[in-house]
Amino acid sequence: MRFFAALLFSVISLSAAAQTPPAPALAANAWLLVDYGANQVLAEHKADERIEPASLTKLMTAYLSFSALKANTLNGEQIAPVSEKAWKMGGSRMFIEPRHEVTVNQLLRGMIIQSGNDASVALAEVIAGSEEAFAVLMNREAKRLGMAHTHFTNASGLPDDAHYTTARDLGLLAAAIVRDFPEYYSLYSEKEYTYNNIAQPNRNRLLWLDPTVDGMKTGHTEAAGYCLVSSAVRGPRRLVSVVLGTASDGVRTQESLKLLNFGFRFFDTVTLYENAAPVSRFRVWQGQADEVSVGFLKDFTLSVPKGQADKLQVSLNSRQPIEAPVHKGQEVGMLTLLLEGKEIGTYPVVALEDVALGGWFGRTWDALQLWIKSL
Repeated sequence: MRFFAALLFSVISLSAAAQTPPAPALAANAWLLVDYGANQVLAEHKADERIEPASLTKLMTAYLSFSALKANTLNGEQIAPVSEKAWKMGGSRMFIEPRHEVTVNQLLRGMIIQSGNDASVALAEVIAGSEEAFAVLMNREAKRLGMAHTHFTNASGLPDDAHYTTARDLGLLAAAIVRDFPEYYSLYSEKEYTYNNIAQPNRNRLLWLDPTVDGMKTGHTEAAGYCLVSSAVRGPRRLVSVVLGTASDGVRTQESLKLLNFGFRFFDTVTLYENAAPVSRFRVWQGQADEVSVGFLKDFTLSVPKGQADKLQVSLNSRQPIEAPVHKGQEVGMLTLLLEGKEIGTYPVVALEDVALGGWFGRTWDALQLWIKSL
């Protein structure tokens, strides 16, 4: 029989302040604001509504390109063939041509900075052989990343009824790029790129308006409207903003900055528990030790309304009976956070050490106690 042991205690942290104002209403169809370090949504509107991703698709094309570079199945200096399909792509282009050599590194800049549809197709073809085969990889990776409401049919974002995503899924993808490929993420902050003697600016105007913004990607089609996934770092905090379906380039820029400013101005990020610092000790049955230290294997941080951290409460539940052997990193309970009595999140706690199986007498005695508890 499984039972739970619970402990309720207060978190000691910052002094109280005024309540957080409501998130701004944006002139957009959907939006999402995420605290990257805390992996926490700070504001959202229609974040799970299906939308056309337009050139935000190129975030996934970039993710797979970075993956191939990291796995050494792709080399930045290798020459990529330019097919007729890539050469004749419409919309935004970096102007590659079959008769001119182009490297993978150049294609990446053409796709990320210039938003080249031609560069996207050329990368898809060099990685997977065809854009159709690349779309299979895109969907496989989307599933692995937890993008449950996304389906891709192409590498560039050209409209297709079967090509869709959501603000929440785009937030997951943007955070994954920052997390998994810091060595390549800096490409998103480059303001201009010249290829084939044609200089084109980065379409993300926030790079000029706010020095704390270091990415990421714009998108636009008639159906999708003007969209922008952006990210900014101020002090130790990084926020990721997704703004979809605005009326113009200027509006998507303005509304994205409004959302980022809201997150930085009205929230604090608090480290509640440091890496491997014991939160508590839980009872262990049939082990060489009677208890195990539990907590988190990385710093546990949380965004809370500014000045409200001292009002946090934590409910810690042991997933009993915990029976040996216990392995470091094994989930052994749940930590529930409440702010002014309202639940704001539930997080697994893990064993911080191993507990080996105990001797015969100890195991027999504990087995008897467990049997009595189950009656």
